[in-house]
Amino acid sequence: MFGKLLPREGNFFEMFNQHADRIVEAARAFSQLVNNYNDPHLRDKYNQDVDNAERAADRVTHDVNRAIHKTFITPIDREQIHGLINTMDDVADLIQDSAETMALYDVRTMTPEIARLTDLSLRCCERVRDAVNLLPKIADPATAEAALKTCEEIDKLESDADRVMRAAMSKLFREEPDVREVIKLKAIYELLETITDKCEDVANQIEGIVLENS
Repeated sequence: MFGKLLPREGNFFEMFNQHADRIVEAARAFSQLVNNYNDPHLRDKYNQDVDNAERAADRVTHDVNRAIHKTFITPIDREQIHGLINTMDDVADLIQDSAETMALYDVRTMTPEIARLTDLSLRCCERVRDAVNLLPKIADPATAEAALKTCEEIDKLESDADRVMRAAMSKLFREEPDVREVIKLKAIYELLETITDKCEDVANQIEGIVLENS
């Protein structure tokens, strides 16, 4: 009973890092899925890799949300912990949604625009991981500044993805005669761009944590 009353700190930063690693795993597997889409065997393999990474990310999210309720002392505000981990989990979910939508819609070929948006999504996810890795040391001014700079890089990548998607939509509606293909590709483009949007949301959460705790 006495042990339950002692202040405890959960390993929240470690769990954030674990989740960020799973996001990057999912994004890299999705990138490989796009790169090897014409090979049915590899397509299935990388689809499974995306699913595995997303499920692992879900487990970390569950562990964090449980730890919030069981931990007496948290390193940052509880609402910040909850907001960050759940927004990060949205990124992993969207990557899985993108892979599933390609399979459900029976997308036959990858377009250059899908490849470009996938690359931007992967780069955003890698920057999210980089920013998350800095959180334990944001009391150091140089580290805090590095975290904010990484968040700015995510914002720029999201803006790049916006431009790519607008150009992709314009090309799609002007050049694709098959209405079914228009519907399929429009959905894929929007999902991929939303991954970068959600990464920007994570960056905004991290900026708030840095500014309030550094």
